[in-house]
Amino acid sequence: MAPFSDLFRNVYSFLFVRSSQEERVAAYVIREHERGRSLEEILADPYVRNRLQPQQIARLLDRPDIIRAIGDDTVTAARQTIPSG
Repeated sequence: MAPFSDLFRNVYSFLFVRSSQEERVAAYVIREHERGRSLEEILADPYVRNRLQPQQIARLLDRPDIIRAIGDDTVTAARQTIPSG
């Protein structure tokens, strides 16, 4: 029988897993920003809007790779434009 701590860890492990959909959108956001587009413009794209809910977009903006690629001040400003839902 597995120790209790292993059982507890496995029950909540799904909370910390990123979806492959989120990974693809993150790569898209970084790539488009490197091409010169603004973050607000990228987040308004149908590609992003059709794949992620507002909560997922907010979580996307918390990712270290996005913050590093785009800049902390730009991400902070974009968080203000996300509708709560």
